[in-house]
Amino acid sequence: MNFNDYQTKSRRTAKYPTIGHGVIYPTLGLVNEAGEVAGKIKKVFRDKDGQINEETREALKAELGDVLWYLAQIATELDLSLNDIAESNIAKLYDRLERGKIRGDGDNR
Repeated sequence: MNFNDYQTKSRRTAKYPTIGHGVIYPTLGLVNEAGEVAGKIKKVFRDKDGQINEETREALKAELGDVLWYLAQIATELDLSLNDIAESNIAKLYDRLERGKIRGDGDNR
């Protein structure tokens, strides 16, 4: 499946309240789901000596899917395609790589 197919298909399941602007609810959901990913990773190091077993990998896969769903909804609310976002991001990263700026801080390196 490509990103645009996912974005289109996931939109059929987008049933959430509009809170001021359509982008607010999915943005809050994205932050929440990203926090759940971070929490599961934290527990891997706290409880499992940093070892990711198959059960944890599947749980992370599910949480990352939720992150992707919310990201797709934000993109849709902003009239952006996930394919365009991915292509733009890769172009930015390769430009940084070619200029020796892949490390460091700031958006405009």
